[in-house]
Amino acid sequence: MNTSRLREEQLKLAEKVMTIDQFEQARYIAGCDQAYKDNNKIISVVVVMDSKTQKIVDRAESEQFCRTPYLSGYLFYREAPSVIEAFSKLNVKPDVLLVDANGILHPRRIGMASQLGLALDVPTIGIAKSLAFGKPREGKIELDKEIVAEEVITKEFANPLYVSPGHKVSLRTSIDIVKSLIMHPHKLPEPLHLAHRFAKKASKTKNKDESSDKEKEMDSYDGFSNMNPAS
Repeated sequence: MNTSRLREEQLKLAEKVMTIDQFEQARYIAGCDQAYKDNNKIISVVVVMDSKTQKIVDRAESEQFCRTPYLSGYLFYREAPSVIEAFSKLNVKPDVLLVDANGILHPRRIGMASQLGLALDVPTIGIAKSLAFGKPREGKIELDKEIVAEEVITKEFANPLYVSPGHKVSLRTSIDIVKSLIMHPHKLPEPLHLAHRFAKKASKTKNKDESSDKEKEMDSYDGFSNMNPAS
């Protein structure tokens, strides 16, 4: 893995990242998350949710062999190919995609959420569960004297989420969207919670009747009331 080449690529791509709102509505919001299976396969799930009805309107999955080792700051090159494949299978394209990774909260201002936004040409928001870069200052995350993210507390006694713009979304809008999608008692915004849940389930077992289960889940899901309270 030639990190020097990838670093240069990221620096060039970072110049194209936009942190201003570039969408008219955010009705269909998707979440994507990954899980690993048999130590050498990565499973990506993208769940699209109607933010008004709180129902799943589409879901897609991809399973690929891991071809790239994990290196801090280069998560895109390991996990994004699987996400992109899953995203391509969607019938309902989301207005905004929530990503379990950093956006501009990154040494080169192009974490996986930002790079994925560029690759898919879709507005993205980075949501990280731990702070890998930057310093917290009164709820803001500062990197090289610039505010690039915010802490968002979504669950009592739980660690905060670190929310940063990915691409085509401002920091303020990123925070507002994430907060609007929190459903008690889940810590993650609902589309991301669902993607995490489905990816974890898929990593343990591959359902032989995948299409049938997908239809049943989409028909039966109706917001928090139908969800398992364990999160």
